[in-house]
Amino acid sequence: MINPFSKLGISDDVVSAVKDLGFENPTPIQEQSIPVLLEGNNDFVGLAQTGTGKTAAFGLPLLELIDFKSNKPQALILCPTRELCLQITSDIKNFSKNISGASVVAVYGGANIMQQLREIRNGVQIVVATPGRMLDIIGRKAIDFTNVKYVVLDEADEMLNMGFQEDINDILSTTPDDKKTWLFSATMPPEVRRIAKNYMDSPVELTMGTKNTGNVNIEHEYYIVRARDKYAALKRIVDFNPEIFAVVFCKTKMDTQDVAEHLIKDGYNADALHGDLSQQQRDKVMQRFRDRNMQLLIATDVAARGIDVQNVTHVVNYSLPDEIESYTHRSGRTGRAGKTGVSICIVNSKELGKIRQIERIIGKQFTKASLPTGFDVCEKQLFALVHKVHNVEVNEAQIEQYIPRIMDEFAELSKEDVIKRFASLEFNRFLEYYKNAPDLNSSADDRGERGERGERGERGPRGSDGYTRLFINLGSVDDFTRGDLLSFVCNNGKISGKSIGKIDLKGVYSFFEVEDATVDSLFNNFKGVEFNNRGVRIEKTADGDGGGGRSRGGFGGGGGRREGGSYGGGRSGGGDRRSSGGGGRREGGNSGGGFRDFSGRSREDRGGNTGGSGRREGGAGSGDRRRRS
Repeated sequence: MINPFSKLGISDDVVSAVKDLGFENPTPIQEQSIPVLLEGNNDFVGLAQTGTGKTAAFGLPLLELIDFKSNKPQALILCPTRELCLQITSDIKNFSKNISGASVVAVYGGANIMQQLREIRNGVQIVVATPGRMLDIIGRKAIDFTNVKYVVLDEADEMLNMGFQEDINDILSTTPDDKKTWLFSATMPPEVRRIAKNYMDSPVELTMGTKNTGNVNIEHEYYIVRARDKYAALKRIVDFNPEIFAVVFCKTKMDTQDVAEHLIKDGYNADALHGDLSQQQRDKVMQRFRDRNMQLLIATDVAARGIDVQNVTHVVNYSLPDEIESYTHRSGRTGRAGKTGVSICIVNSKELGKIRQIERIIGKQFTKASLPTGFDVCEKQLFALVHKVHNVEVNEAQIEQYIPRIMDEFAELSKEDVIKRFASLEFNRFLEYYKNAPDLNSSADDRGERGERGERGERGPRGSDGYTRLFINLGSVDDFTRGDLLSFVCNNGKISGKSIGKIDLKGVYSFFEVEDATVDSLFNNFKGVEFNNRGVRIEKTADGDGGGGRSRGGFGGGGGRREGGSYGGGRSGGGDRRSSGGGGRREGGNSGGGFRDFSGRSREDRGGNTGGSGRREGGAGSGDRRRRS
């Protein structure tokens, strides 16, 4: 029987690689676009929802059209983010594993540019790049696009949303005029239409479904709550779906960190993904999510671009996107590769207008849903546990030796008693939490809404009352996120996450708050603790204040004055290159001002790199030099 991909014109070596990846049949966008692109004579515009297989739609034809006997760049693929760049590169490498001499290089900010330059010099046929880093390499005259025959603009709408129009113009100007341009996008705003007009000659246009529509395999729901109850509503949705594996979208980096931190404190397996993380930190978070060692990924729109993780069950819009078209990209994180998914929006009554706008754009109607009661959640969790026990795989050989002792332990209990006690191990926790749980549902005409920020509901951000602020000599330079630091402190300090207050992650150190009652035990438990063969040090900040106050002999936080020690906010020996430097005055040392940023971040991760200027006596002046990559 002829393989369906072979019928499209794909060679046996590539078909074999595709089969090894588990793909049996092409998706609609692949089925329609591959025969057209294999001709290699036309510019092309492909519109399809996120998660429908666009990478293979352009990647497979490229492998048929490129001459792999030549080691010169023949195809350039531009995409908006690091994650998507890495994902595309990985996919094309997998597709071409049976092709002798095939070379694909990923070019993106946040990674060692010298290594990327070496890979290009060693010979490459396909370059996958983010615009910022690609411009850097072009500026170094380190790549020759004379032989480029094909340019692919993937997620073109998102690249324009992120401000890459000028960069795209500059990059395309270095490629031959007779190249073919293939543009793929989930939506078709006017800006994308202008790209097609400016850079393409009578392109073949293929639209799967109606333009800008959402995936037909995704159900769309919304819950109306008061703004202050959003966090409580998120927890209830998660608890009511015991097998949830979700991406939760927030508007800002601060919100992602805030929500992730509170979920971790409340016992959920979560972490944040946003543009301020280093590439190594982002890779670590994404690897945990791909391995399903994390249940909830809290992300911004930009950071989540290119997340291609299988079997995501839900997308939760904790905040609606500012750009309505972005909703299509968000919801496309679930329902991928023909599977079904659910996209949930948590809104207040003032945001119903946006829901109606989204409905018009995606051509689908939302279902208004009601948040479950506490009783509903407890019942769902109980039977999820029963189902898990019923279906657990028993290792007879290993468990046999322990059966006599287990039977002795349960000798005085009836079968019913054993079942009750076993079920109660997990069930009691939910019963306690949801005892007298309020109804969180709000009506569409509910008025008196207040702003979202700082109103997380049942467990909102804490103030400093009843908490002691502590210093720890670990920070982002140790590849810690706030979630990592929270876990490290809880595990080594033997305290609950609910005892931790605000966490302020710096470069080579950090500050965190703990309940006053746990301070002494925390200090005792941290005696002798090491990280990477160096002792971990925890100290109380002077007057309980690590940021902005005056401190002698301690560790100041941000912009205050400190005498006779290192300053918190500025340039800290090899430390945090991303954080903003503190201003203020310091006597006898380096100012906390500017820095030079060689962190290699692309423009998609812009934000925050503004060192303070400050005043300094007896030391080097401050400045701020940044470099886009």
